[in-house]
Amino acid sequence: MLIIKTFGGFLISQIRQLQGRVFEKMLKESGVDAFNGAQGRILYILWEHKRLTITEISRLTSLAKTSLTSMLDRMEESGLIERTPDKQNRRQIFVSITEKAMNYRDDYDRVSEQMNHLFYQGFTEKEVKDFENALRRIIANLEN
Repeated sequence: MLIIKTFGGFLISQIRQLQGRVFEKMLKESGVDAFNGAQGRILYILWEHKRLTITEISRLTSLAKTSLTSMLDRMEESGLIERTPDKQNRRQIFVSITEKAMNYRDDYDRVSEQMNHLFYQGFTEKEVKDFENALRRIIANLEN
């Protein structure tokens, strides 16, 4: 097996950091300052599913449950989410999106679209598809 020096993990980490800072700035410039980028990931999942358990949110966002709990605390205090116990299993907590958070959806989607344009600037459609397929393969490798 040929051993070559690779930088994929480092580059992905660097992209994540840069993307996070740019996205936060874009949100603020668009007047969306009720939540940060990481909380936006949680809201995005809840916009799509309306009501999820903490375990499901953790799986869908790749956020650790320990990090998620404190983020959800702040989001609940801000009126963005509600937590309710499951009537059948009191240990199970459901997280739901509030009307207040629903009102940010269009602005968030617009900023996300701007971020996508910036992210893939200069790429062909084929390059975008190939890149995203490669990332999905990396995710699958890490999940197995």
